[in-house]
Amino acid sequence: MSRRRPLSGFWRDKRGVSAVEFALIAPVMIIMYCGLAEVTQAMMAQRRLSNIASQIGDLVAQSSQTGPTKMTDVFTIGSIIMAPFPTGALKMCVASITSDATGKDTVAWSRASASGMSTCPAQGAVLTTVPVGVLPASQSVIMARASYAYASPIKLVMPRNITFQRTFYLRPRKVDTVIWSASS
Repeated sequence: MSRRRPLSGFWRDKRGVSAVEFALIAPVMIIMYCGLAEVTQAMMAQRRLSNIASQIGDLVAQSSQTGPTKMTDVFTIGSIIMAPFPTGALKMCVASITSDATGKDTVAWSRASASGMSTCPAQGAVLTTVPVGVLPASQSVIMARASYAYASPIKLVMPRNITFQRTFYLRPRKVDTVIWSASS
């Protein structure tokens, strides 16, 4: 009978209940906290990418002409906007798209910040992806496109990279068409 008394006392003892409850809840709370941190960082990266696409397009749309030197500066500004996120996975593209009298949209010129950017249209390409109403016949727009492969630093909730893409269309401000000049 003396053996049963210590065991029955063990089951009634309430001194360690809080520690056991904490041990059960703490891992769930830590995962939730890390997950919220990861999602918040991803949202910040996505917002910066939208800002980059808007700003690089706006910078080119304000000019009457652009060229290699100006585009290098524009892409540098885009990289600066992305800080403090790493810019190795950032790709940017700016293109001038003109529409003829029949409404056929053609790329007059385009430049990408990184080679191999598959979403940057080639010069002379006919585009069918310009949204209706953005580019009326016999006019032009500047298309700015940016993509970013976001890699979470924690990788607890988001173990894989997420690629964000943004495209903006802006009308040239000073001229009908922003021209490409090799000397600019």
